[in-house]
Amino acid sequence: MRTLTQQLTQYAAYHRDRRNIATHFIGIPMIVLALAVLLSRPAFSIGALPFALSPAWVLFAAATVYYLVLDVPLGVMMAVVSLLCVACGEWLAAQTTLAWLASGIGLFVVGWVFQFIGHVAYEHRKPAFVDDVIGLLIGPLFVLAEALFGFGWRPALREAIEAQVGATRINADRAAY
Repeated sequence: MRTLTQQLTQYAAYHRDRRNIATHFIGIPMIVLALAVLLSRPAFSIGALPFALSPAWVLFAAATVYYLVLDVPLGVMMAVVSLLCVACGEWLAAQTTLAWLASGIGLFVVGWVFQFIGHVAYEHRKPAFVDDVIGLLIGPLFVLAEALFGFGWRPALREAIEAQVGATRINADRAAY
């Protein structure tokens, strides 16, 4: 299994334009929340569990285990984000069918529009998941890591990634800065 640095480096190679990364800061959270919304129906009560088990819980639990295996501190932070998404998803799933579907599908479609605008208009490169489907799982982790890098979190990790793929830039026609 690839390390956190390897996974983030591979994903970062497809995301060097800051404007593309900015679209991902909007699009990826929307898609993740959409999955939580859409997969929170149906939900089943199982034994002594204090909550109803839904496909959303299964997906987010599996993703959290993967994130924890890659890196415990980042995995814990993603677990908190996941819990918030599933809680919001459950709330929206408890609304009328129209509200549930409209919010879930709307978030999903608009999130992907942001993703593709970033890749077509700014990055001029296909999304990472086209070459490696694991990119769908690494995307949310990448967004969280990029946000944390902005606060000075784990500079050695950021430097290791940039040593492999270069610093972010405004566009390919300008020098990296």
